[in-house]
Amino acid sequence: MTCRERLEQFFKENGVKYETTSHPEVYTAQEVAAVEHVPGMFVAKVVIANVDGKITALVLPAPQRVDMSKLKAALGAKDARLAREEEFGHLFPDCEVGAMPVFTNLYDVPVVVDRALTDDPKIVFNAGTHRETMTVAFRDFQRLASPTVAEISQQPQSLTR
Repeated sequence: MTCRERLEQFFKENGVKYETTSHPEVYTAQEVAAVEHVPGMFVAKVVIANVDGKITALVLPAPQRVDMSKLKAALGAKDARLAREEEFGHLFPDCEVGAMPVFTNLYDVPVVVDRALTDDPKIVFNAGTHRETMTVAFRDFQRLASPTVAEISQQPQSLTR
């Protein structure tokens, strides 16, 4: 079963309306936003972190960056860092690395979502590959993933002055 098939089955079992889109292969969430013609703030990217020794999925808007000090404060963690691929790749056997869906709870990986996404009516996310995305209502994501909601991101530093 592919990741997309796993998600489709999960959505059907839970009465979730969703859209699936195929697009040219892209590797960053901002590139997904561009090919999907949606604002980057509506594209939810997954960043995998190691929080006090536990692999955790962080879900945040495409243009944002994880703020480790905010993450540690929000979760009451002593240690938090970006996870290395060898720490988590095996947890998502039906996904391309870097294309994990926001529903990492389906892989027994807890989800923390940035508060900035909670205002979005719907979110777009990778469906296990760098060529497919899915769109669901944010409220359905929140209901089915049961994420911890916290302020964990910051705006990236501007490259222009």
